Amino acid sequence: MTAGTDNNRLGIMLMILTTFVFAMQDGISRHLAAEYNVFMVVMIRYWFFAAFVLTLARQRSGSIVTAARTTQPLLQIGRGVLLALEICVAIQAFVYLGLVESHAIFACYPLMIAALSGPILGEKVGWRRWAAIGVGFVGILVILQPGRAVFSPYALVALASALLFALYGLMTRYAARRDASATSFFWTGVSGAVVMTIVGASHWQPMASGDWAWMGLLCLTGASGHWLLIRVYEVAEASAVQPFAYFQLVFASALGVLAFGETIRPNVLVGGMIVISAGLFTLWRQRRAA
Repeated sequence: MTAGTDNNRLGIMLMILTTFVFAMQDGISRHLAAEYNVFMVVMIRYWFFAAFVLTLARQRSGSIVTAARTTQPLLQIGRGVLLALEICVAIQAFVYLGLVESHAIFACYPLMIAALSGPILGEKVGWRRWAAIGVGFVGILVILQPGRAVFSPYALVALASALLFALYGLMTRYAARRDASATSFFWTGVSGAVVMTIVGASHWQPMASGDWAWMGLLCLTGASGHWLLIRVYEVAEASAVQPFAYFQLVFASALGVLAFGETIRPNVLVGGMIVISAGLFTLWRQRRAA
């Protein structure tokens, strides 16, 4: 066994653990946002996340000033604000639609990245990837069932979340051309915390003592999940571990069924499998092209 293979195996294990932690974070967010204003929940979560980011920046870059140094501050601030908005929209989708269907729809974001990488980043997207993107969006239509009378407009909230996250991913790739990942991570946490404090402070609500325990656990899963994700990309190749990010859909769906009494409808199962298959194919084609 080569060292590279061993590192990739460790990275895959860490990625699966990361997706489990993030799925738990989504479940806790769903619970809290059903009782309290989503802006307040995200604001408190970002306070803890920003503290984690500042601590990490001081440890890895030597100083906060070094970590914050960038030649594209507006882009970095825009990334942070966009991610904060995406988190708010995603949590609202969890409340409206549930974890199962929200994550099944959200799974299409790699396809959105592939589709938009040409016009936004100037990357070449071949016909095979375009075909996979088309198949993936057929899967989304299977999930949404737009021609049925039972179609929920809340599904569009989950779709908007996927689009916002895809745009955030593209902006992050663009920023990476000139900034280190530590710099992007710093601006993600700090700018998100600032904007959520501005928005969330006016939505403050008294929180029950038991829910403060859940809030603490939410903050802990957020910081530990990001730390694990950093470790994943430190020990393994991104192309080797990225397909295993889909485990978050599996864990979140299981949590939705077991903790919130959700059901997995046949069209969601079939559509989700189509979306994931198309996403895995686009990842494979990107790896071949690289």
